[in-house]
Amino acid sequence: MADGVVFERVAPVVPVRDLDAAMERYRRLGFAVRAYEGGARYAFVERDGVSLHLNEWAGHDPGVTGAVVYLYVSDADALHGEWAAADAPGRLGRPQDTEYGLREFAYVDPDGTLHRIGSPLG
Repeated sequence: MADGVVFERVAPVVPVRDLDAAMERYRRLGFAVRAYEGGARYAFVERDGVSLHLNEWAGHDPGVTGAVVYLYVSDADALHGEWAAADAPGRLGRPQDTEYGLREFAYVDPDGTLHRIGSPLG
């Protein structure tokens, strides 16, 4: 382990089949969205301190190449209500308490990305 090296941020790269549809979906979920200005079909989505990158990939098969991201938030129930009202395509699970001290729910988008969202209990 090197002394003085600090990990500062992480930005998972999530594969999508249709970048425009994915960008609109993340907008509906409350993220700021910005397309990459170069030639690649790539975008950046951000909300508060969380960043995800979207990469359009013709070979993406949600049943085989899906991704998983875990988002820690201050209030999973409030975010669930917000996302339910946004009516974004995909499957939105109900919040529940876990044995490991989190209140969490899951959202699977049409590209097969599983978003697990949790906040501390109590």
